[in-house]
Amino acid sequence: MQSFRLILIWSIVFFYTTPTFSQATSLYDVKEHYTKQEVDIVMRDGIKLHTTIYSPKDTSKKHPILMQRTPYSSIPYGEGAFKSKIGPNEFLMKEGNIIVYQDVRGRWMSEGVYDNMRAYIPNKTGKQFDEASDTYDTIDWLVKNVKNTNGKVGIWGISYPGFYATYSLLDAHPALKAVSPQACIGDFFFDDFHHNGAYLLSYWRVTALFGYEKTKPVSEAWYTFTDLPSKDQYDFFLDVGPLSNLDTYYKEDNVFWTQLKEHPNYDEFWQKRGIIQHLKNIKPAVMTVGGLFDAEDLYGPFETYENIEKKSENYNIMVFGPWSHGDWSRTKKRQAIGNVYFGDDISLHFQKNIETPFFNHFLKEEANGKTKLPEIQIFDTGKKEWDSYETWPPKNAKKKTFYLSENEVLSDKTKDGFSEFISDPKKPVPYSEDVKMVFTPRKYMTDDQRFAARRPDVLVFETPILTEDMTLSGEVLAKLNVATTGTDADWIVKLIDVYPNDAIDTEETQEYLKMANYHMMVRSEVMRGRFRNDFSTPEPFIAHQKTGVSIKLQDIHHTFRKGHKIQIQVQSTWFPLIDLNPQTYVPNIFKAKSSDFKKQTHKVYYDSAIEVLILK
Repeated sequence: MQSFRLILIWSIVFFYTTPTFSQATSLYDVKEHYTKQEVDIVMRDGIKLHTTIYSPKDTSKKHPILMQRTPYSSIPYGEGAFKSKIGPNEFLMKEGNIIVYQDVRGRWMSEGVYDNMRAYIPNKTGKQFDEASDTYDTIDWLVKNVKNTNGKVGIWGISYPGFYATYSLLDAHPALKAVSPQACIGDFFFDDFHHNGAYLLSYWRVTALFGYEKTKPVSEAWYTFTDLPSKDQYDFFLDVGPLSNLDTYYKEDNVFWTQLKEHPNYDEFWQKRGIIQHLKNIKPAVMTVGGLFDAEDLYGPFETYENIEKKSENYNIMVFGPWSHGDWSRTKKRQAIGNVYFGDDISLHFQKNIETPFFNHFLKEEANGKTKLPEIQIFDTGKKEWDSYETWPPKNAKKKTFYLSENEVLSDKTKDGFSEFISDPKKPVPYSEDVKMVFTPRKYMTDDQRFAARRPDVLVFETPILTEDMTLSGEVLAKLNVATTGTDADWIVKLIDVYPNDAIDTEETQEYLKMANYHMMVRSEVMRGRFRNDFSTPEPFIAHQKTGVSIKLQDIHHTFRKGHKIQIQVQSTWFPLIDLNPQTYVPNIFKAKSSDFKKQTHKVYYDSAIEVLILK
């Protein structure tokens, strides 16, 4: 099992540090075209950050610098050891750029103490540091010491490196001209480990990656992933019971697990680690990139673009494709999420026609802030084609309200009454029919929801068959009116595209499925009910009392085609994607006892609404 753990560790590191280019790239020898240098750059407080520099052997012209800062390792270490692929994509690699990778403070070969989502310090003085100052100090050293550079720097990163890319925009160095935060974490209370206060149990094993500290630079992993007795995560976590029983696997030396348990609410600990609120007066050009089916970081990219757009006057664009986490850095011919096929060469199109022109314009050309790139490029996941807009949401999008009505109807009109269901923590609703032990689930974001629609603890509301196309573009807001026999509850809302009976299978369709009547999940989200009014101040429900609960689902751009139906599902468990709510109020669910978990009856009233934006 030790060898399995090591393979697992390095597969995670490899995934987050190495882009996947086309087969043609395998003919390109990085070592033949680049020289490699490893340096330790001294920060303002004296800490040294390990930095790897790949410089083109072509010195006939000066090159810009493209940099990624990562907690996942800038492997391979040793000046004779080269990555097989460098840079954001093969085009930027082959045409010549100085490519730099850096282990962030406290990780791998860098000195210092790691702080998960380190808080930003405005108006730093003296030797005060944060990730913004570490980036500034690194850029300052690079432009002064790296040979043959044109003095312009760009930064990119996916996932956690995307967070560091966003961070570079704060107190930016004058040489920093272009930044692309991609699948960027915005706030750990809404990305990755939490969604609206609900703990994402599916990420529990990843706690090992961030929770164990090291005391000195290392080139080998200092953490291991936990061996579990079952590969069926549904059964494993159900058998474990309350979250407190997971302490068997993580002790006090796992700093992040301790932090999660001690800060169940959106208190100062989490608030100061959010970066969204600091995105104002940004100067470098920004291209935020995200996947419309990114199970990990969907909140961050939308909030990053929107906050910069509201609070800055810089060049700021947004790209969202039909991708799961990081798919745009790969070049698989057929782009699909689970059973749903979207088209060919979608990621290659992004790399060649969007990402490369963005960086080249601001790093190699006489950039004047004007490019040929649209402000918004977003993939219609129903029509399966790219669209572009001047604003987000599109100017011609108009609000429409659907009501959750009687007889399982999604209606234009509200009525009196309610539907109810029994929610049993001992028999929670799975998030997928394919429940297996994975780090971060991806496929479920477009999974067939027929299995859930047929359960008695899932409410279903849908339109008649559409007689014409209907494009939903922008935010989806669920405004539920609910009641419960308990004093706490989670509320999950799913927006689903119900395919017609003549839908055709593709090579991605699982053997046991048919795309006829496929219930494609387009968007979904959870709200931990105790946070319905304030994420910082939880409060119980009053049993049997009608109460409003609003859930902001992340933005979509999806055309429900003629012949399809729009469906809404409402449920209270989503296991083991999120942890179980006891359904009786306790101050801290991480410390709940088995006796706290109770079966309850939930009501959803027919004046509950789903607000969407429809393109006219």
